[in-house]
Amino acid sequence: MAHKKAGSTAKTNRDSISKRLGIKHYGGEIVTVGNIIVRQKGNHFYPGSGTRQGNDYTIYAAVAGQVKFGKSRGRSVVSVNG
Repeated sequence: MAHKKAGSTAKTNRDSISKRLGIKHYGGEIVTVGNIIVRQKGNHFYPGSGTRQGNDYTIYAAVAGQVKFGKSRGRSVVSVNG
């Protein structure tokens, strides 16, 4: 006879669902108004010309055009040239 009860998994041993963050449209791709370019937590990329930033730091296209990634004052910037 066993001296211990059958073990079970820990109550707190669960993983959270992934948030699907990252770059959705890469440099050189064509986007339309409202297309999400980058989903991020905090400002890893900053909005440049032709882009806007949402409340959750999402960068999206404000104009239609071509996505461009670059640097400005030491910051990574995403812009859309329309």
